[in-house]
Amino acid sequence: MVTGTAAEVVGAVTDPELPMITLAELGVIREVRQGEGGVLVTITPTYSGCPAMESIRADIRTALRRAGFGRAEVRTVIAPPWTTDWISESGRRKLAEAGIAPPGAAPVRATGPIPISLSPRPTAVACPRCGHTDTETLAAFGATACRELRRCPACREPFEHMREI
Repeated sequence: MVTGTAAEVVGAVTDPELPMITLAELGVIREVRQGEGGVLVTITPTYSGCPAMESIRADIRTALRRAGFGRAEVRTVIAPPWTTDWISESGRRKLAEAGIAPPGAAPVRATGPIPISLSPRPTAVACPRCGHTDTETLAAFGATACRELRRCPACREPFEHMREI
């Protein structure tokens, strides 16, 4: 017995590295098509080397199978490249509630590779706990390459910030 639409099922799957946010809220779900031959899901990774992609594909197939859908195919597309601008407002709120400062607006980019700077940026990042905006970078990378470790001098708490991509 099928429970819910394929899009609802896929949209409820959480990110393995950020379990407080769904793949739909993260903006990696590009399309969910349901037909006689099964379900086709198209996703875009947050970056091309994302180590969670196989887990994401497996989690999507498992969720669809548990909801009663037959054959499920998950395709990965990299164009156009994912951007943090695709994170929904509810996703940004959930990141902040989990202590991860959500990204600001993504840098304007031309077509082609996206440069990621490893040097500190002058961008103000608000502390997700107290809102203080004069935070400092402790490490260029956090738990994943798309996050950095920061500290708030006001509340003295460390936190992660999702980089703008």
